[in-house]
Amino acid sequence: MPSVNRVVMQRTTRRWLEALPLAQMDVAEVSGKFGRRFAFRSYERFRYPKYDVCAGPYRGRDGEIFNFDLILANQVWEHLDRPYTATRNVLEMLRPGGYFWVAVPFFIPYHGDPVDCSRWSARGLKNLLIEAGFDEDKIKARQWGNRAAALRNFETPWPPAYERGRDDLTDEPDFPICSWALAQK
Repeated sequence: MPSVNRVVMQRTTRRWLEALPLAQMDVAEVSGKFGRRFAFRSYERFRYPKYDVCAGPYRGRDGEIFNFDLILANQVWEHLDRPYTATRNVLEMLRPGGYFWVAVPFFIPYHGDPVDCSRWSARGLKNLLIEAGFDEDKIKARQWGNRAAALRNFETPWPPAYERGRDDLTDEPDFPICSWALAQK
């Protein structure tokens, strides 16, 4: 069961990604497992600490940089000490025309895994992507949240599971819980 914090993000992301030629794409995921729900040509997870996206682009044994059509990062960027550097490394690993999808929290509790460093609104996330080298016209970014979901984040256990009928998914634009973006190289 997804967290109430991620329901709208996951629905929107599914539409965004399913508009791409997924069956023809080689995909990497930074630490998570969100991508396992899609049918890609190839899919590989790169887990920290063996692979540290802040330390440089991922490389094979021959030292060559891996190249991908899509790189996914779900709820990872807030844990990075150097998210700008990591975003530049992602850009370097993308093939021409490739995509980077990133989702991050905004208003949720601190959750060190191993650290918790940053928060972004949709605008802030878009700015990070632009500053790292993505073309502003090839980025779409969204955010979602509301006060009711924010209150659920004070519950234990955390994160709060989505309960259909209980949780209102109406968006309050001035009260974001999470943000996400899809940027094309």
